[in-house]
Amino acid sequence: MAERVTAPSYNQELDREEASLRPKYLKDFLGQEKLKENISVFIQAARKRSESLDHVFFSGPPGLGKTTLAGIIAHELGVEFRSTSAPALEKQGDLAAILTTVGEKNVFFIDEIHRLKPMIEEMLYAAMEDFEIDVVMGQGPGARTIKIPIPHFTLAGATTKAGLVSAPLYSRFGITARLDFYSRKDIQQILYRSAKILAVELAAEAAPLLARCARGTPRVANRLLRRMRNFAQVWGKGTVDLEITQKGLSALEID
Repeated sequence: MAERVTAPSYNQELDREEASLRPKYLKDFLGQEKLKENISVFIQAARKRSESLDHVFFSGPPGLGKTTLAGIIAHELGVEFRSTSAPALEKQGDLAAILTTVGEKNVFFIDEIHRLKPMIEEMLYAAMEDFEIDVVMGQGPGARTIKIPIPHFTLAGATTKAGLVSAPLYSRFGITARLDFYSRKDIQQILYRSAKILAVELAAEAAPLLARCARGTPRVANRLLRRMRNFAQVWGKGTVDLEITQKGLSALEID
């Protein structure tokens, strides 16, 4: 598989900064209260039984925290978190290589799961239900299929297009959750939390304006905050206040 090429250090720095804003535990994840309550119960029950958590399916618009929640589940369970995206799984061997190295009770996350190739999806069925995979040995008339057991793991799938996920795959998830857009109040709290992590002062009168422009999406809110931090450092005294926010949004042509 070809290695993904990225722009050098600048994009890597942005990725690290974005990751630093992601909460690692449910108590730090703001918003989606009902969903958090349910996930907390499921996690506690799995830990009390010393079992892997049921497979989890997340759906909803981009930027609402599906990947973050999958990572939180792993942290709360005290297990490792492995992740990939459906387009990266080009052949069954790619999936087999991951599943045979995923540890007991670990969380394996597949983003854009609606884009899985049929042959990869077929392989997942046995992995999710029976915790084994079928591997073809040899070629031609002498080829044979052997079953390889794999550890009990939790598959976490995420999609922005739930309607494109096949019924057989969807039915194999024990926990299904849809994330909705956040209220402006929740977005403001997320902005204050992110500002603290980014070591930038966010004025009380500026937070509602940024929240209004975030379209109920934490990813957009955090992106705006990082841009306002730049404007505040160059145009002001480092504080993201109302004046800086208004000028910054105008410069970005955001109403």
